[in-house]
Amino acid sequence: MEGAGTGAGIKAGRSAAERKGIMASRDTIRRKPKDTKGTFKRLFAYIGQYKWILAFVLVLCFVSNVLALIGPSLAGAAINEAAAGAGKVNFDRVYYFAGRMLLAYVFSSLITVTINIVMMYVSRHIAKGMRREVFAKLMRLPVGFFDRNQAGDIISRVSYDIDVVSTCLGTDVVQILTSVVTVVGSFAMMMFLSPALAVVALLSIPAAVVYVTKMRAVTQPRFSKRSKNYGIMNGFVEEMFSGQKTIMAYAYEDRVAEKFDRINRNAANAYYDADYYGVTMGPTVNSINNLGLCFIAVFGSFLYMAEAITLGGISSFVLYSRKFSGPINEIANITNELYSALAAAERVFALLDEPEETADREAALELVDVKGNVALQNVYFGYEKDRTIIHNLNLAVGAGKLVAIVGPTGAGKTTIINLLMRFYDVDQGSILVEGRDCRDYTRKSLRGAYAMVLQETWVFQGTIFENIAYGRQGASKEDVVEAAKRAGAHEFIMGLKDGYDTYVGERGVKLSGGQKQRISIARVFLKNPPIIILDEATSALDNESEFEVAKSLAKLSEGRTTLTIAHRLSTIRNSDRILVLTEEGIVEEGNHDTLMELKGMYYHFYEMANELK
Repeated sequence: MEGAGTGAGIKAGRSAAERKGIMASRDTIRRKPKDTKGTFKRLFAYIGQYKWILAFVLVLCFVSNVLALIGPSLAGAAINEAAAGAGKVNFDRVYYFAGRMLLAYVFSSLITVTINIVMMYVSRHIAKGMRREVFAKLMRLPVGFFDRNQAGDIISRVSYDIDVVSTCLGTDVVQILTSVVTVVGSFAMMMFLSPALAVVALLSIPAAVVYVTKMRAVTQPRFSKRSKNYGIMNGFVEEMFSGQKTIMAYAYEDRVAEKFDRINRNAANAYYDADYYGVTMGPTVNSINNLGLCFIAVFGSFLYMAEAITLGGISSFVLYSRKFSGPINEIANITNELYSALAAAERVFALLDEPEETADREAALELVDVKGNVALQNVYFGYEKDRTIIHNLNLAVGAGKLVAIVGPTGAGKTTIINLLMRFYDVDQGSILVEGRDCRDYTRKSLRGAYAMVLQETWVFQGTIFENIAYGRQGASKEDVVEAAKRAGAHEFIMGLKDGYDTYVGERGVKLSGGQKQRISIARVFLKNPPIIILDEATSALDNESEFEVAKSLAKLSEGRTTLTIAHRLSTIRNSDRILVLTEEGIVEEGNHDTLMELKGMYYHFYEMANELK
């Protein structure tokens, strides 16, 4: 399968950056329907993992609130003793009730502190578990997800949104449990003291409930909008930080600052819009409850004059009514945080619900004993269903051969690599590896047969040794050094102060472009794959660095199937075959000398490159 048929053609390909920009702008204006009930259900599934701890917290809440509810009764008893009149007050009894009230409140407070500590532990572990689940999910998502979503928005979901959910679980859940016990207990004591006054106290409750229900429909969409706008802002900031040098090189700082001001203003307005309605809920509900207190004062005075209740009884009732209405007021306040947490949780769950890479076929094989035979047969593909980019492409690469693909930007060269690595699956046709459809193999073993050297090298924050050892788990120091020597990187590494233990900084900021590229090549030497993909591996380097890296790449390609995409044609002169790819498909094919004799498109590209030199 040495020859390559020229299929019907490839229409203009779309870079990952272009696809990302289009989809990101589309997602920005998209509104998803809210599922409050479903979100609550999923959140409680996380809480349910700590059901015994929460049962213990519930018991503590009950004890704490019972102690707090004893206080008003003891206060009423003390007031009744003091109401005996001048010279008749039994101060020992007053002190007795006051002392008991103080003890009840102190122990209630201590138990509340214990509850908060326990819930901090629970919320922290829930947040840790959610982040672990989200990160594991990200590792299973297809490349298309990362093309469609900004990195900053993804980071916002992993950090900010989960923090909001964690805070809600750690504080608001305790307040809700406490409120339930307090409301029930207070109402029971109010009924015990005066059923008639208890009915009066309930008159203001329906108004408060109706108000909170109506405000829920107003505030929840605003909190969703706030979370979305913060995700957009984080995505923009992350993108600008990664391209800071380019911004400065083009003196684009003012325009970037203007765009950030606009995005920041939208985020601030969304935050204000959400909180504006949120902060009005508590005072409004409190005013409604105060109206109920006025009713109690009026009717309580009538009952006192009718000797239906004592002065201490009225005092206790007023305190219980405040305890009764207080949690309702608190619930109105924490409703804002609950809505914010629900909006954040929906964003997290939306990520968790993203479709993963299609599973391996049931009888998928492990790809072993790879010689390097690769072929594309009648391949059709498009990033969007209604727009096909690759049309009936046929291409074959023999084992151990060096094949280069050149062509104008947008011809679909990088798309072919995405298909070979199964970052995307073909819409029609098949890609064969060692004579079998690549979908017959497990993804892990298929990708293990490849290694890529890209234009944008990925060097993570760590030592040089750790970056090279990334190519093979469990690699020894000797293996890493040997790989570095073969990549032509050993000499410059030993010239560094700490050698292989040198920290390269974030994204390898302490290394030059050529040094990072040679580390990337050393990583491939260590992996020792049978098939290598070189995607513009030297296009970002200066001439001296390009020469050194080109020597390393030549060593790397020896005895391996190598597919090269290049703009610098000087790097592919020794290729076994060169394919010229355009929107119409493969229009020219041959080695360097053959294509130069044709004096076609390849000849034109080559002459242009020489003129630029």
